[in-house]
Amino acid sequence: MSERLLSVGLDVGTTSTQMILSELAVENRAGSFAVPEMEIAERTILYRSPVHFTPLLGESRVDGAAIREIVTREYERAGICREDVDTGAIIITGETSRKENARAVLSALSDFAGDFVVATAGPELESVLAAKGSGAASYSERTGKTVLHMDIGGGTSNLALIRDGKIEKTGCLNVGGRLLKFDETGVVTYVSPVLEGIASLKEGEKASLAQVEEVAQTLVQVLEMAAGLRERSPLLEKLWTAEIGHPTVNFADRAPQGQPLVISFSGGVADCIKKEIPWMEYGDMGPVLGRVIRKSRLCRGDHRIGEDAIRATVIGAGCHSAQLSGSTVFCQKVTLPLKNLPVVCIGQRQQEGALAETVSQAIKVQESTAVIALPGLVSPSYGEVAVMAESIIAAQVDGPLIICLEQDMAKALGQALAVRLGTDAEILCIDRVKLSPESYLDVGQPVGPALPVVVKTIVLAR
Repeated sequence: MSERLLSVGLDVGTTSTQMILSELAVENRAGSFAVPEMEIAERTILYRSPVHFTPLLGESRVDGAAIREIVTREYERAGICREDVDTGAIIITGETSRKENARAVLSALSDFAGDFVVATAGPELESVLAAKGSGAASYSERTGKTVLHMDIGGGTSNLALIRDGKIEKTGCLNVGGRLLKFDETGVVTYVSPVLEGIASLKEGEKASLAQVEEVAQTLVQVLEMAAGLRERSPLLEKLWTAEIGHPTVNFADRAPQGQPLVISFSGGVADCIKKEIPWMEYGDMGPVLGRVIRKSRLCRGDHRIGEDAIRATVIGAGCHSAQLSGSTVFCQKVTLPLKNLPVVCIGQRQQEGALAETVSQAIKVQESTAVIALPGLVSPSYGEVAVMAESIIAAQVDGPLIICLEQDMAKALGQALAVRLGTDAEILCIDRVKLSPESYLDVGQPVGPALPVVVKTIVLAR
């Protein structure tokens, strides 16, 4: 028998806002006499909202009240209420995540969507969700091909390198269809600051198709550089977003020798790659950008347009943001669900060294209860588990002990901590979940013997 969860995904992007409702089937894949192994076995999309233009108050503020109205109407159309929702994600993506009131909008939408729907943003997570929601990850797993997926939206292009279905590298470029906007007569109404030195057009000037194509050609050349299809220039570094590192990795270098990358596309601009759309149709440069991509080096080799391209990120948010912990978890006196817990990552070397001091120093900088993320030990002995438990206790962590391990040892460590701290101590140990620095964790109500978790990356400009 499978248990079913209702999941909602909401994507508030630079250009569009959309919602998706899906059902997740959770099954025990272990045998009758084995430790339960809970997995999300099936994801079924139940409802797709229309694509709404993201409501803005000027160029600098997201209209939170208008977005709330959109979500209210879509809940009604989908026939659900807040209490029905078990899991999912709300993400603010692209340029919208850098608007001055993005944090307030995230908070408002998170509260609206129920106890365990996630509020999150960040280009690394967006890259992963788009790669999964577009079908690029499953295509790579099915065919064995190495795929570079490009989710090209209104403000940014999120990149993900996928090998054998696994995402190995992500990146983000300030390349998108709404970096340049104009009215129905072609008069420029907005030029993104990221186009400084790239676009000569100014607000109030009338743009010609040739001028817009010139800007699009430059942006597409940067995408080709990221894919290793063109010699690099300083322009790549100029348009690379600072949130997820430096553009030092050539994605093409990660492909197996002699095997070219498959270039995969999703996002609003991907629709403009496969369709011939009048250049002023949407009041932005998206149709021109799509046309230039279609004629570029990106489309000369093996390439594909993702499934339901414009909804790739929101499908990823609604269907692929949740995962399950291992089944041998330990929970004592901790009330679930937990939301937005900051993560403190302890590396393998730190784990093998002065663990107590490392945990103590790392926890001190947190203003709230944090998750201690540890690699754990492969097939640990009782003595090794006891030493780890005593080291964690010696760190003198205030409040509940929330521990996440990569290796399958949560129940053993939790029991060792409980023996030493007593039955009134607040302890939660989960495993088989890998966390990264600057991420956040949500933990939901139990699904069988496992716990649903969502790993989030929140990146908001200050």
